[in-house]
Amino acid sequence: MSEPTADRSVRIAWAADAPDVARVQVRAWQSGYARIFPAGVLDALDEGAIAEQWRRSLTSPPDARHRLLVALEAGVLVGFAATGPADDPDSDLLTEGAITTFHVDPDHTRAGHGSRLLQACADTLVADGFTRAVSWVFTADDILRQFLAAAGWAPDGAHRELDLTGDGTVRMKQVRLHCALA
Repeated sequence: MSEPTADRSVRIAWAADAPDVARVQVRAWQSGYARIFPAGVLDALDEGAIAEQWRRSLTSPPDARHRLLVALEAGVLVGFAATGPADDPDSDLLTEGAITTFHVDPDHTRAGHGSRLLQACADTLVADGFTRAVSWVFTADDILRQFLAAAGWAPDGAHRELDLTGDGTVRMKQVRLHCALA
């Protein structure tokens, strides 16, 4: 007889999860950012290369406080979020943590995975000794910004612009949200 398992859960990612993380990332970007990013940026996403980047980051993280959490439904990876120290120039590396990426597969949204992931991120950041969390969100990503705002996150006044292609042709604005960790 096997042990009972939760149908929906969150756990720390393993290197073997990298292909599924890449799959979810590409699907989430192509679905969620279709109206925000130029099609060429989304069409150029290379799932294999992204999986290799995730595999490397999972096998050799910068330090023990960098974690990738994955949301599972019936054993299938349906979302992920990365946490670690905030690395902005105005951040305190000892007290400020960050959620650096947060995605749920578009076919699995509105099923509680995002809420479970966000709570797991907060718990992980608190366990690592952080008292404040930040996350950068594309200004046009109303869905993620509203989701975080409903959970108590708010803009802290910081803004930045990312060069997505490295040549200055695709620049996207972001706003930094923050929250206190209990």
